[in-house]
Amino acid sequence: MLKEFKTFAMRGNVIDLAVGVIIGLAFGKVVSSLVDDIIMPPIGLALRHVNFSDLFISLNGTHYPTLVAAKAAAAPTINYGLFLNTIINFLIVAFAVFLLVQQVNRWGKKPAPAAAPSTRDCPQCAMPIPLAAKRCPHCTTQLA
Repeated sequence: MLKEFKTFAMRGNVIDLAVGVIIGLAFGKVVSSLVDDIIMPPIGLALRHVNFSDLFISLNGTHYPTLVAAKAAAAPTINYGLFLNTIINFLIVAFAVFLLVQQVNRWGKKPAPAAAPSTRDCPQCAMPIPLAAKRCPHCTTQLA
């Protein structure tokens, strides 16, 4: 069983998948930092110093100045600001993956263009004949 597991784990696609997951996790952290530290502060500033991380609704009816204060009081909350950050994170990751896949597809082999046809069908007997033929070799029909 150990030998079978080693064979399975050493196959190329399993190792490629592991590398992809590790790079994906690191890429996710970079994108989260990009959203939280670079993109959201100017958006919050443009919207009158709004910090999206502190946008929440307290379900117990008590007003809390920040989400941290609400969590400290164990208040049930709907954290729609964190949800907005997550959606923006997802959109940026999806767009980056789209650009990456688009580039990989450009690097891939392009299909060879289809060759121009060198024959045509005889209008009388429907057999293939060369384009330059003036008479069908099968039925001897005069061709235009």
